[in-house]
Amino acid sequence: MNWLITGGCGFIGRALIARLLDEGAQAVRVLDNLSVGSRADLAQVTDFTEMGDRAGNDNWPDGVTLLEGDILDTQAVTQAVSGADIVVHLAANTGVGPSVEDPMGDCRTNVVGTLNMLEACRHAGTKRFVFASSGAPLGVQTPPLHEEMAPHPASPYGASKLAGEGYCSAYYHCFGVETVVLRFGNVYGEGSGHKQSVVAKFTKQALSGERLEIYGDGTQTRDFIHISDLIDAVIRAATKPGVGGETFQIATAQETTVSEMTKALLAVMKDEGLTEPETYFGPMRDGDVMRNFSDTSKAREKLEWVSQVSLEDGLRRTIRYFVAADTV
Repeated sequence: MNWLITGGCGFIGRALIARLLDEGAQAVRVLDNLSVGSRADLAQVTDFTEMGDRAGNDNWPDGVTLLEGDILDTQAVTQAVSGADIVVHLAANTGVGPSVEDPMGDCRTNVVGTLNMLEACRHAGTKRFVFASSGAPLGVQTPPLHEEMAPHPASPYGASKLAGEGYCSAYYHCFGVETVVLRFGNVYGEGSGHKQSVVAKFTKQALSGERLEIYGDGTQTRDFIHISDLIDAVIRAATKPGVGGETFQIATAQETTVSEMTKALLAVMKDEGLTEPETYFGPMRDGDVMRNFSDTSKAREKLEWVSQVSLEDGLRRTIRYFVAADTV
């Protein structure tokens, strides 16, 4: 199988590449504009070669190949998709905050960029297209979140991801592209140095001796999923027969308040002999939802997938990674 991973220099992309190589994948191509991840980040996972600028390149050498390009560049997208059996589309504008600050930019990347990818896959005959989404399209709901809920996005990010999901459905039904939508929970873990999500942000701040700001009163809930569990789900979604056109909630089915997560993080830091930081409460952010966790029974049934890593174990792995990275 020839794997194309958009945004492959980022946190999730690098973890996916590492797993694919461990499991014997021979040809992996990365399309990344290097706005977040970098060549140096990718080099920490594996050696790679640079891809030339010849459009329609069907040459897939063994190992990992990097094509520097943007999903808004149709020529780069066409070149990247050519010859791909599986596309895992991770490249995106991520997070509620940036989408509130720049809704138009969020739309261009997450809607037009995704449409560019789907259109290229349609013409290239790509077998499977896995789209990275989140709980944000569902927005304001009474959890647990599940796949049959009517969406009510509470942020431009949620709206743009919902549009991407809609195009995935349309390209499956109209053009036969085997799209699979994965709505990720709050992903954390080793390799998340560039992320600004709460676990990575708090871990970096804590190790730097900074105070931790909890938005609101800390009672908002999230479903925190470790990166290793997420990658298991991505690979199953990319390879399992009979799941084209489906959407799956990919999380732990555990509701955890931000305050509870913070207490667990501080407890692990104490166990690891690290200094516990101070915490304080700040204002709520625009676009944030109060409760968010998922019913993952559909993924268990159709993907034969369940999460395995507990929050405590995942936080411990994350802290040890950041401590080791800081001392290298």
